[in-house]
Amino acid sequence: MEINEALIRQAIIEVLKNYSPGEIPVGGGSSGGGNPSRSREGSSEAADILLEEKGPAGTGPKDEVVVALGPAFGAYQFNTIVGIPHGQVLREVLAGIEEEGMKARVVRFFRSSDIAAFTLEAAKLSGSGIAVGIQSRGTTIIHQKDLQQLSNLELFPQAPIIDLPTYRAIGKNAAKYAKNESPNPVPTKNDQMARPKYQAIAALLHIKETEHVDANRKPVELSVKFK
Repeated sequence: MEINEALIRQAIIEVLKNYSPGEIPVGGGSSGGGNPSRSREGSSEAADILLEEKGPAGTGPKDEVVVALGPAFGAYQFNTIVGIPHGQVLREVLAGIEEEGMKARVVRFFRSSDIAAFTLEAAKLSGSGIAVGIQSRGTTIIHQKDLQQLSNLELFPQAPIIDLPTYRAIGKNAAKYAKNESPNPVPTKNDQMARPKYQAIAALLHIKETEHVDANRKPVELSVKFK
């Protein structure tokens, strides 16, 4: 059987039939680019976070961890794959970093929706050489500047089973790496049914995030306001 775009879209449609409109963590039609902090896909009125661009992101101080966001996080998509609001996710990661006595700097990346790619780019901007990357659907990674893209310190690929305490623990571990400590990896659950259950909607969310990739845009530092 030939696998083509039409077949993939049909599979996604079949999966989405099992979700009520309020369960689908993505906005409506495409807005067609522009400034992500101003131009929204769907309504942002219910979003619990406001991310404003401050300017180009440069290299920061040694006592920081960069939190890298994908192109659509909190701008065109506002919830993870299981409906956790992006504001809650980011609040927990930042709190975990700050609890370890490190500073957190939030930066948005546009040149790729691949979490390993943009988080490695973030680690190279981070003064400590450590970054946490978060995709809109909730997939998360801790990366270090001198590692290969497909290597990392810790990877959390099963977004449907990442809860808020885990996001906080991820922030804490990232800060510990930044302090040259060797923490135990963040414990995670393992659900063998997560992938088949969420695979189609994960593909849809990745497609929606990739729509906002701009290979010509450099990363920008963000200010964060929680509503």
